[in-house]
Amino acid sequence: QVQLVESGGGLVQPGGSLRLSCAASGIIFKAYAMGWSRRAPGKQRESVAAITSGGSTNYADSVKGRFTISRDNAKATVYLQLNNLNPEDTAVYYCTGFNPVTNDEHWGQGTQVIVSS
Repeated sequence: QVQLVESGGGLVQPGGSLRLSCAASGIIFKAYAMGWSRRAPGKQRESVAAITSGGSTNYADSVKGRFTISRDNAKATVYLQLNNLNPEDTAVYYCTGFNPVTNDEHWGQGTQVIVSS
């Protein structure tokens, strides 16, 4: 059974930081491109960051320079470091995994991030 389990969300003040983690099980983690998407209240889902199996990264323009995605294949975990947060970053953040060979795609249940003073 495939599981992607996010953690690390919470309430943070504007300008603050959080680190999200996503622990994967039931997949060959190193074969998967991993990413983070978010859904803010009343808005469409947005892909914010992705990292390939080889470690190449890309980011949405809205988070470039503030968010950093990384992965630890030994721990089957992907991280998202969120810095200089602002209220517009308030959303449920979802971990995603995609295998480009099999086209298998998996999603976590999400972790809430609230940026508010």
